[in-house]
Order: sequence, then C-alpha cells, then structure tokens
Amino acid sequence: MPLGVPFRVNPLSLSTSLGNLTENTYSILRADILACRLRPGQQLKIHEICTRLHVSPGAVREALSRLSAEELVVSKAQKGFRVAPVRVDDLEDLTSTRIEIECMCLRRAIEVGGIEWETGLVAAGHRLSRIAAPLDSDEWAHAHAQYHLALVEACDSAWLLRLRAMLYAQSERYRRLSLSGARTERDVDAEHRALVEAALARDAAKACRLLGDHLSLTAALVRSLEEKWHQPVDHRLPAEDERSRVAG
Repeated sequence: MPLGVPFRVNPLSLSTSLGNLTENTYSILRADILACRLRPGQQLKIHEICTRLHVSPGAVREALSRLSAEELVVSKAQKGFRVAPVRVDDLEDLTSTRIEIECMCLRRAIEVGGIEWETGLVAAGHRLSRIAAPLDSDEWAHAHAQYHLALVEACDSAWLLRLRAMLYAQSERYRRLSLSGARTERDVDAEHRALVEAALARDAAKACRLLGDHLSLTAALVRSLEEKWHQPVDHRLPAEDERSRVAG
C-alpha cells in the first residue's frame, strides 16, 4: 500500500474474525466442561483462559456468557465464573425429565421416520459398536452423541429436539462422572443394539422402556460415586494435549 494512503479495516472481516475466536473459545470450554476435564465447581479465570487459548478477554467473556445461559457455568458478583456444580437432586430431576423428552422424540421418530432415518440409525449404531476407544474418550463420546441423535432424528418437532439436545448436554457430564471409578458388568453395546432393534421394529413401547432403563442405569452408577464428585479440584486449565480439538 502506498505511503499516505490510510489503512481501512473491513468491518465485516473483523466481526467475522472475532466471531470465530468467540465460537472456538466457547466450543473448547464447552467440550472440556462436558468431558469433566474442567471439573464441577472449578473456578474459571478469564486471564488464564486468555493465556491458554490466545484469545481476548472479550471473546472469553462472551463464551462464558453463552455457557452461563446453558447452565454449564455459573457466575456470582465479585466471585467470577465457575463450572456449574453437580448434585444428586439435579441428577434425579435431569434424568426423569430427559427420559420423558427423549421418549416423546423417539415415539415421533418411530411413527414418522422413513428409510433415511432407518439407514442413519443403523449406520450410527454400527459406527459406535466398532469404536475401540474407551468410553471416556472424546472419540467414543462423539459417536455416542451421534447414535442417540440418530435414534430421534426423524422426530418432527423442532422444540422437542432442542429440549432434548439441552438435556443431553447436561447429562453428558454425569455420564463422564459415572466412568470415573465404577466397576460394572454392564454391556453397553448390547443395550444400544436392543434399542436399535426395537426402533426398527417400530415397537415404540419397548424402545421407550429400553431407553428409560438405559438412562436410569447411568444415573444409578453416578449416584454410587457421589463421594468422588467433591474431590479437591485442580484449578489449572487442561493442558494443551488434554483438551479436545475443535474442528474448523
């Protein structure tokens, strides 16, 4: 650019760049909270997040505000932000509500779903069963989320699906906690296969019963480990190689 010619920033490009930084910050923090790499009750210091993720305080505050709206983060005046705590009464309420909403979605999917829904469900179930990674890995968690979405994806109510997605995210933290020390003979693959078979057979009553049992068992495992929820928290942010990678 010749000397003397003023440099002009394209406002659209700038807003897009800032938006991407905020979105990536939000996605990384959300993934770490759901995976319990950021533990329930852990303090979230804005300057530490800025340093770790190489982003501005504004991007971090916006991300934390979004997470607060999802009730994954709580904030108090003069005390800053913390990861939302976990509680037995919250788990009970969350599980029963999720079973109600998931079953409503599943019934509608079974009623109106066509060949595309069936194909997607079979593929998601097969993909999940073939993953060799442990149940507490991000790879398995992603495939598990896609499997549960495939079960209900044909549901024709956008509001039910939004509620279901919110409840699933809240439940994911508890699912991760259930893996922190539980020893069980539970055959998760068999539970998933049975759900697929019942859905494909268009047996809504059986599918909903199996889904309720599936979700209730996870909640029972979490309750059995309640004393571990409140172990001392390491207030450091997850190391770079411990964090989930956010796809572009």
